[in-house]
Amino acid sequence: MRRAASGFTLVELLITVAVAMLVLGIALPPLLELAAGREVRLAAAEVGSALRLARAHAVTHAVHVGVKFRTDAVGAVSWTLYRDGDGDGVRSDDILSGVDPRVAPARSLAHFGRQVRLGFPPGPAPRDPGDPRRRLDRLDDPIRFNRSDIASFGPLGGSTPGTVYVTDGRSRLAATRVTNATARTRVLVYDPRRELWR
Repeated sequence: MRRAASGFTLVELLITVAVAMLVLGIALPPLLELAAGREVRLAAAEVGSALRLARAHAVTHAVHVGVKFRTDAVGAVSWTLYRDGDGDGVRSDDILSGVDPRVAPARSLAHFGRQVRLGFPPGPAPRDPGDPRRRLDRLDDPIRFNRSDIASFGPLGGSTPGTVYVTDGRSRLAATRVTNATARTRVLVYDPRRELWR
């Protein structure tokens, strides 16, 4: 009686490796593309979480709370929650002087990688998510809450309306939008080929 051979021959192993490399070569680029887009969306969702936290703190403690966004020289983004300390709302000069105290420690988008930051990707200006008939202007200002970089929430749940734009610096763009009366926070992703926010 002959014994059955166990294992693979070299030819079988080479064919298996070649098929695996082919499948990987076909599947990997779309997966990497999906992962890169997901980072931008997750970063925008994290900005939305900070805004919802500020609203909850404002309503719970019956005080105005603001989220102050900062971008350093290398593009790293952070934000901090501040409470109104003197009854005139959360203001930049009150934050600097210490009148409006910090509610929570600063947070950053650093864990999403160096590429994810506040801003816009290169290329044509995207459509305005509030009015798709027009294009965005002031592409040097990705934080749009009136003239300051502070999203403010009141004790009754209302807010300063505005938008924070997050990009990977290449082609992806997401927006975290806040409405004024209800302070509803929503994350939208821009499709540059179709020029639509979804």
